[in-house]
Amino acid sequence: MNNLGNKVIYQIYPKSFYDSNNDGIGDLRGIIEKIDYIKKLNVDFIWFNPFFVSPQNDNGYDIADYKKIDPRFGTMSDFEELVAKLKAINVNVMLDMVLNHCSTEHEWFKKALAGDKKYQKFFYLRKGKDEQLPNNWQSKFGGPAWSKFGDTDYYYLHLYDPTQADLDWHNPEVRAALIDVVNFWRNKGVHGFRFDVINVTGKDTTLVNSTDPVQEKSLYTDTPVVQQYLKELNAKSFGQDPESVTVGEMSSTTIENSIAYTRPEDHELSMVFTFHHLKVDYKNGEKWSKMPFDFKKLKDIMLTWNSKIDQGGGWQALFWNNHDQPWALNRFGDTGKYHNKSAEMLALALHLLRGTPYIYMGEEIGMMDPHYTSMRDYVDVEALNAYDALIKKGIDEKEAFEIVQSKARDNSRVPMHWDNSQYAGFSGHKPWLMPTDQDKINVEKELQDGEIFNFYQKLIKLRKSEKLISEGHIKPFLMEHPQVMAYERYLDDSNEKLLVFANFYGKETEVKIPAEYLNKAGHILIQNYDKNLASLPSALQLKPYEALAIKL
Repeated sequence: MNNLGNKVIYQIYPKSFYDSNNDGIGDLRGIIEKIDYIKKLNVDFIWFNPFFVSPQNDNGYDIADYKKIDPRFGTMSDFEELVAKLKAINVNVMLDMVLNHCSTEHEWFKKALAGDKKYQKFFYLRKGKDEQLPNNWQSKFGGPAWSKFGDTDYYYLHLYDPTQADLDWHNPEVRAALIDVVNFWRNKGVHGFRFDVINVTGKDTTLVNSTDPVQEKSLYTDTPVVQQYLKELNAKSFGQDPESVTVGEMSSTTIENSIAYTRPEDHELSMVFTFHHLKVDYKNGEKWSKMPFDFKKLKDIMLTWNSKIDQGGGWQALFWNNHDQPWALNRFGDTGKYHNKSAEMLALALHLLRGTPYIYMGEEIGMMDPHYTSMRDYVDVEALNAYDALIKKGIDEKEAFEIVQSKARDNSRVPMHWDNSQYAGFSGHKPWLMPTDQDKINVEKELQDGEIFNFYQKLIKLRKSEKLISEGHIKPFLMEHPQVMAYERYLDDSNEKLLVFANFYGKETEVKIPAEYLNKAGHILIQNYDKNLASLPSALQLKPYEALAIKL
């Protein structure tokens, strides 16, 4: 399993990490200049969001050239230097491969538009039916999933933005071209790959109408052919590298498919990202809504998925935050009175699960959603469209703005807070997105007198030294407790156990310890308060946002 269990991966959104040339946008040289900080993190891989040539209609997930660095981020020699400098501190690179679709600015699409039959077969081109679109599918960004293909009678499929044309993976030439992209970067010393929405590549050849939005997803999500594609991609590219680590972003997937994609003996992917646990504050399943998170649902999803994927021999990527999510601290913690304790509780609850943890830049210092006051502060097309859609629904401006504030992707895309200066030490120029709260939360302050960064360091060291954490199985308990997430980690060939308790609320609570664990000598491996325990009591008192792990 390539020791996946003792690795920790750090995610950098290059546009927002550090700006070396003062143009307001983060860049590769900026990352090179922060190598000393990256070394302090003690992580194994860095996943970089795309920095390839792109019109940036979807923040770089619309790629116009898979083999070139976008000049706004730097040059190929900057990238090669970055890989070498990271290698020198034993950190590997994970690149974001957006292979379901490419930009309509890509030469493949331009050649197709110019009438080149070979490249027309790279895309899903279909004629309309009875003066209507080829089918009734909807884009995930809103509106129909079809746009006119130049001045022809054809339309092209785009499950996302109209400038992101879906590639037809049924065509072996498409797959060969994409395998070539992966191998190009492998030759540059890249050992890690994150595959964007990879489980929607298995559309059928006949694109039939859907009956409803849920059924529609099943027409192109997790179809059996995706596994064949992944096996081929593995065999012809990264699978030839014993050090490779891969993760698939899996849209609306299932436990069964997550196991199938990640069983080592099937030679597909190392692990999967799934998102069900981050939809527990969606009212009636609707993202653009505002409600307190459903703790019971959160706990049930996280522990059920983790234990069932364990039982099936698959592997999970563990995360609270990324570039597409508002900060977990705002959603599941307390950004005020218990800022530090709730940040540490969330870290402990996640990092001691079975899987490979991901830390999103800024999470390790307790960053949180920006305090924006107007829609003019937001840049992301998804947030702007959502606000307009909410207003059209008849929701008043104040409520619509509050909903966007709570769910916008820009929340986590704000520049990294390096110090307490006007632009948070990110740039000497007004950044593309403004930081807030850098007076309270920044790297300089955190490294001087903070506690969150050090807490993450303890968790990372434990993962590398404790087999119970890196290799152990998982068994949930106290599933009915209204405030506490609890689980046991154990190994098949040992009597040792690790019991994990995390109080997700700002009020004290008590947990009754199951009889099987009582009267056993134990010690606290890690905690975010100061407790002394010689053995496990029959009941454990937990303070607000208290979290601890006890080794028996």
